[in-house]
Amino acid sequence: MSLLLFGLANLAEEVLEQEAFAFDEAILLWVNQFSSPVLDQVMLTVTRLGDPDIVVPLTCIGVVWLWWRWRWRIAAIFAITCIGGAVLSTGFKLLFGKERPALWSQLITETSYSFPSGHALGSMVLYGFSSYLLVQCFKSHKWLIYGIAALLIGSIGLSRVYLGVHWPTDVVAGYSIGFLWLSVCIGLFQLEVRRSPLRGCDRDVPS
Repeated sequence: MSLLLFGLANLAEEVLEQEAFAFDEAILLWVNQFSSPVLDQVMLTVTRLGDPDIVVPLTCIGVVWLWWRWRWRIAAIFAITCIGGAVLSTGFKLLFGKERPALWSQLITETSYSFPSGHALGSMVLYGFSSYLLVQCFKSHKWLIYGIAALLIGSIGLSRVYLGVHWPTDVVAGYSIGFLWLSVCIGLFQLEVRRSPLRGCDRDVPS
């Protein structure tokens, strides 16, 4: 965790000083070599899983389900997790004001700032926390659930680079910030469960 904070702090400092990363452009151009009409459609579909019009309804469904299934405090933690991720994304974008890449004609248009990637941060928070909650009730499928979540989160970040709307460092920063916030929220969840164990799950204490 300390190494993650150190790396993120160094990256943020470079971005604040308007430093350019040569490898960012090199990676984008390398990835763009593999573009094709079929892959374009795949990546457009994957990236939509991190769009607000998908993430917001999923968050609302999750809050309602948790409220009905478990209790309002856990539903509130889930809501705080997702809303907090959105606030962090917006706040950091405004703070750093980094322009998005424009190395080729893009398939989608984004108007917000580039750093950090909101899709990477949001997917880490939403799908990461959701997978953690599912594991509490389906312990025997732990690695399958985490594997699917990791594949989904990684694919969304890759799609942002493939589509050329984010620098690779934006995605790395989004994942890093999202993971740190996710860790805090999982800690809150564990405190709540120790105080009042879950009902109807494979185990009472979070793994």
